[in-house]
Amino acid sequence: MSDIKIECVVNEGYRLGESPVWDERAAALLYVDIAGRSVCRWSPHGGAAQAVPVDAPVSSVALRKSGDYVITLGTRFAALKWKEQLVTTLTEVDKDKPNNRFNDGKVDPAGRYFAGTMAEEIRPAVLERKQGSLYTLSSDLSVVKNFDQVDISNGLDWSLDHKTFFYIDSLSYSVDAFDYDLQTGKIGNRRSVYKLGKEESIPDGMCIDTEGKLWVACYDGGRVIRLDPETGKRLQTVKLPVDKTTSCCFGGKDYSEMYVTTASDGMDKEWLSRQPQAGGVFKITGLGVKGIPPYPFAG
Repeated sequence: MSDIKIECVVNEGYRLGESPVWDERAAALLYVDIAGRSVCRWSPHGGAAQAVPVDAPVSSVALRKSGDYVITLGTRFAALKWKEQLVTTLTEVDKDKPNNRFNDGKVDPAGRYFAGTMAEEIRPAVLERKQGSLYTLSSDLSVVKNFDQVDISNGLDWSLDHKTFFYIDSLSYSVDAFDYDLQTGKIGNRRSVYKLGKEESIPDGMCIDTEGKLWVACYDGGRVIRLDPETGKRLQTVKLPVDKTTSCCFGGKDYSEMYVTTASDGMDKEWLSRQPQAGGVFKITGLGVKGIPPYPFAG
């Protein structure tokens, strides 16, 4: 594994980088800065990262079949026209919880946008518990609440045969699996497939590779770990030069590069001086596995 290379490709010191997703059409990496209220796009073919400012914490971004993007913004599902920098609300959730916001989100193989909510943090990972829910936005813009009582709704992905949905509620320190019905989008039979150890810290964003193994970014753990959801074993640990690793995705021409977002919020001057790349976006090459292209929202 000595040929693994880690480089900081965007050193912008984002407050809370999240939700990386590869946009093949633009040959670029999309991601958000939740606390910085911006949707960002970076191309490996030169130039600085671009950003579209928005009016609320923006926690996830996804491709849209008809072009451009969909985002989770505050407690809204919204559409984003990149060139025009135009945001249009599609629908809103958690209207009875003014202190809530969306967190991570991802599109399933049938084109539904899954995203969950949480209470606003007092400081990183400190918040009112059990305030969040996991929602699904369908192509007709109807919304289903899958379940509630969530602390920090986080990483999500689907097995290669589309029969299992993987999900992380961060403060449970567990990666969970559900039976998944692709026709209806219904989930059930929740169980834990991996419990994180103390040194791994808090499970955050997640993605799957072409071998069906899960990669989980460990917030405050400074690493991404590769898990086998069948055996519940950790297969690999890749350490990064910053502590607050938030999410990961595969991208690049053949989806063999891993991109990892990170955060700088909650770090004091001394900590930041030790980790000057905190809040940067990292590229990992030489992992020897590839990812699968992201699914676009069908609506």
